[in-house]
Amino acid sequence: MHRTFTHVLKRSIPPRPITLSSARSTCSPVYFNAQQVIGQRFNSTRASQNEQGDASSSSAAAPPPKNEEQTAEHNTEQAAPEAEAENVESPELIELREKLDKKDKDLAAMKNHYTRAKADFRHLQETTKVEVEKAKNFALQKFAKDLLESVDNFDLALGHVKQETLEKNTEVKNLYDGVNMTKDVFLKTLFKFGIKKIEPLDEPFDPNLHEAVFEAPHPDKTPGTVFFVQQNGFTLNDRVLRPAKVGLVKVEE
Repeated sequence: MHRTFTHVLKRSIPPRPITLSSARSTCSPVYFNAQQVIGQRFNSTRASQNEQGDASSSSAAAPPPKNEEQTAEHNTEQAAPEAEAENVESPELIELREKLDKKDKDLAAMKNHYTRAKADFRHLQETTKVEVEKAKNFALQKFAKDLLESVDNFDLALGHVKQETLEKNTEVKNLYDGVNMTKDVFLKTLFKFGIKKIEPLDEPFDPNLHEAVFEAPHPDKTPGTVFFVQQNGFTLNDRVLRPAKVGLVKVEE
């Protein structure tokens, strides 16, 4: 190809007479320029051929492009078997899940049983506390009732002594004072253990504390009030141990 191009170039340039001196001065540059032009054209032609070859090889090697729908369908087809494989549980996993559910049910039942047992225990504690308090407060109830007879005897003994006798007889007066002091000490001892005397005189009738024995008209008293005490009443820790037997002022009709 280089020789052909040189031959064409020589034919296209008309010959002209040159001298020896001018041939020496121009021959070398002309030859150099022609050779340089030929080399540049040859290199450019070869480079273009190489580029075309690379492009054809790359186009042949690259796969045809796929659109987005085909790509999505392909990904879905690949993901479906994987999802089905993940959803399928092994027998060991199913057995472990059943055991876990059973343990959860047992734990819930135990918590419920524990809560009920705790509530029952607290209720038992409160009930026992109340019962112990009642037993403590009313353990002396029967014993206290027996002691009330002694108080009644003190009242009967002191009530039979007349005021005239006390004024005339010093010995009887001293005996009376001694018995009265003994009665007061006895009542104070009962008071320490929660036994209190009911004072119903001139108080309105209360069926919870009083027991009406009779009624009588009394102009100076309010109707329905207590004007006479036949037997004293007592309470044990605010519970009626024995009601007071009283006489009431009759209500006028």
